[in-house]
Amino acid sequence: MARPVILRHRDSGLTRTAYFGFSWTTLFFGFFPALFRGDYLTFIGGVVIYVILAAWSYGIMAVLASIVWAFLYNKYHASRLLERGYKFADTADRVAEAKARWRIVDDF
Repeated sequence: MARPVILRHRDSGLTRTAYFGFSWTTLFFGFFPALFRGDYLTFIGGVVIYVILAAWSYGIMAVLASIVWAFLYNKYHASRLLERGYKFADTADRVAEAKARWRIVDDF
């Protein structure tokens, strides 16, 4: 089960919720969570990759790719937010847990 951590943009003050842990929504709905989080390029690229994998392997590789992507997407999304200038704005325990799960050693 994924757990949320709040991130706040350093300049604009906008807050976003990132998650750490296994993404059940990504497993069941593919790349639609990326679309709903505003990550349009990941959504389009993922759909194209899924279609290619499904056509090439009769759907077997697309299923395997969706399982792997469910393990990776939350960390990928959070790292993109951190690269865009978001900083942790949650409780110290939650931030420490997220940093440990994502293996972040420097302070963002």
